[in-house]
Amino acid sequence: MEIKILDSEVQEYINANLKTDLHSLLLKKSRFPEVSMQEMVQQIRGKKVAQKKFPYLLKDGIVFPPNLNLEQASSQATAEFKAKNLKGRSFIDLTSGFGIDAYFLSQNFEEVTLVEQNSELLEIVRHNWKILDKKANFINENLENLLNQNHEKFDLIYLDPARRDEHKNKKFLLEDLSPNLLEIQNDLLKISDQIIIKLSPLIDISYLISALKNVVEIQIIAVRNEVKELLVLINSTQKKDQTIISCINLESEENTFSFKYKEEKLAVSEFSEPLQYLYIPNNAVLKSGGFNSISEKFGLKKLHPNTHFYTTDEFVESFPGRILHVEVIDSKQIKKGSQFNIISKNHPLTPDEIKKKYKILDGGKDYLIFTQTQKNKIILRTV
Repeated sequence: MEIKILDSEVQEYINANLKTDLHSLLLKKSRFPEVSMQEMVQQIRGKKVAQKKFPYLLKDGIVFPPNLNLEQASSQATAEFKAKNLKGRSFIDLTSGFGIDAYFLSQNFEEVTLVEQNSELLEIVRHNWKILDKKANFINENLENLLNQNHEKFDLIYLDPARRDEHKNKKFLLEDLSPNLLEIQNDLLKISDQIIIKLSPLIDISYLISALKNVVEIQIIAVRNEVKELLVLINSTQKKDQTIISCINLESEENTFSFKYKEEKLAVSEFSEPLQYLYIPNNAVLKSGGFNSISEKFGLKKLHPNTHFYTTDEFVESFPGRILHVEVIDSKQIKKGSQFNIISKNHPLTPDEIKKKYKILDGGKDYLIFTQTQKNKIILRTV
């Protein structure tokens, strides 16, 4: 496949049609007898994805896999973050997929091993790594079989379990993933003291901590405030009840917020009516559940137990999220036809219902926040 698709005339055609509608291309007949239009469209689609998701692959000679593999692959931004501060002699990726994470995670390791049971996908990665002048041992094997046979020790194991069943339905419980993490975690700890597992951002954090052993840290990784993945960092020497939760918002100027999981249960929030500043945590923090920890760390007061909005009279610059200078207003102060960004949290009306009720437009620089305190429902406006 790679040899045919990399023919110079085929590549010229692909590059000339990067902006062409893909559906219209699929209706055309391929001008190359040995390369189908579907194969060429897949390469065009891959290049389009790479432009935004992993631009380091925008090189001549790179081959892109089917859509599902592109969707499941990590972005370059999250892969580069994962690779920070990792180094050693030997690294193994037990579910390498399209190899994005492996490429960056393995940068500071002497020996690199990629395991993938899809032979066609592994050959694509092998080809691409040759283009990128990157060396590795490539193993086409079922992960469980490899663990049963292998007695070699590695400095770091990485794996990203498949989160879909044979019908492509999404799965979230650890025992439903492929591989089943609950079945193999002891085997993993036999061949490495350090393990990193990538999981869906929808998985429950308390469930992870109770189900997995030796969890050092859970990293919630967002990119521009969209939570993309959870990383579970495991170390065989980790003491129980010391798990750290870290909230990271990449491609933003926000600081990482971290807290000990067990301390969140002991932390206490104070409550207040709105003061000068309103603090809205980023989505990584909201996923973490560290609502009392963030209140304590930054000296903030909550508006309501279920709102997760915070307030102070002093500006706290390092807060991980949005900070708005606000005032409480009456609904009569909302002028018909005015323009606002609308936020509705813990309030019976949705943003669309608010726009319709008050006959206002969406957008602009100012915000209207519909929420409630412990006393009553309120409307806030930025000043």
